[in-house]
Amino acid sequence: MRIGIVAPPWIPVPPRAYGGIESFIDTLARELDAMGHELLLAASGDSECPVRRVPGFPPSDPELMGVTTHELRHLIRAYASLADMDVVIENTLAGPIVARSARTRPVVTVAHGPFIPLVQELYRAASEGMSYVAISHHQASTAGDIPIARVIHHGIRADEVPVGPGGREACFLGRMHPDKGLPEAIRIAELAGVPLRIAAKMREPAEREYFDEVVRPLLGPNAEYLGELDTQEKYELVGQSSVLLNPIQWDEPFGLVMVESLATGTPVVATPRGSVPEIIDDGRTGFVRSSFDELAEAVSRAGDLDRAVCRADVEERFTSARMAREYVGLFEALLDAETTEVARRRRAAHVLPDRRTRVSEGERATGRTA
Repeated sequence: MRIGIVAPPWIPVPPRAYGGIESFIDTLARELDAMGHELLLAASGDSECPVRRVPGFPPSDPELMGVTTHELRHLIRAYASLADMDVVIENTLAGPIVARSARTRPVVTVAHGPFIPLVQELYRAASEGMSYVAISHHQASTAGDIPIARVIHHGIRADEVPVGPGGREACFLGRMHPDKGLPEAIRIAELAGVPLRIAAKMREPAEREYFDEVVRPLLGPNAEYLGELDTQEKYELVGQSSVLLNPIQWDEPFGLVMVESLATGTPVVATPRGSVPEIIDDGRTGFVRSSFDELAEAVSRAGDLDRAVCRADVEERFTSARMAREYVGLFEALLDAETTEVARRRRAAHVLPDRRTRVSEGERATGRTA
């Protein structure tokens, strides 16, 4: 199968550090390539994903994130390059609109963010010929009238994640934003009497402002900010921790960081928001709690959980191979439906027209028509 993938232009694939969408694209592309499919990736020019890539794109520039003209130029070039693909996987916000005008079919849009009214409006406008994938059941439940073709959880290449020995400190991974719950994590760790090590993205002005005004005053000997870590540094931090604290304050569509933590063997303590209950097996691979006291108690109990069970849960439910198989199953269903529709139209085209447009043998002979 010839599969095209459209990535956003802001961050390379794979990302150097923080970049959940780009990590997903890299993982899925490599897995589909390993399955023998013909891949063509439209991504920033500095991407290094080891599949065939569309040449000529400029390098990524996070400072241009959200600039409409930059994104549209990227998408127009992407769809022109992917015109011969059997199916296209779309991962941007404006992509479905461009795909509709490019008449590339079928296109599968992965909904990476929440179904806020603006997103619903865009998806609704591009819904003809478009299939939407939700990345959690909770996210799908908020889609409203947007038709969801499948719910497919993200997966990771677990064999590339080292199992860690654990430790006595808790850790936090994310970005500097109120949604991620970093001040809450600091308070929970303090209540539990456990040191907290923090790795978080802080590049954009709003993130730096949030850090200076909200987070920095909370730091101290038992709450240390390490900066933004690359992939291997991230695995080392989490694998050497007793627990990952993830007290998110929003309905996150899918928390990949929780899967990565479990893959190292480190359990997760999180709030019951968004996809959390779908990822964490409460009491087995972590704890899902609401209040500060309950969360602090859960941190204290996390060391009693079996790290091998955490790892095994990822290998059973959240592998990239499983994810890729589910996407291929969707692609095959869409292509089968397209073939069936083409056949139906061809059959319809061969049906005789009605009496009003039919000319009899006698009428042809006399040159007269009814």
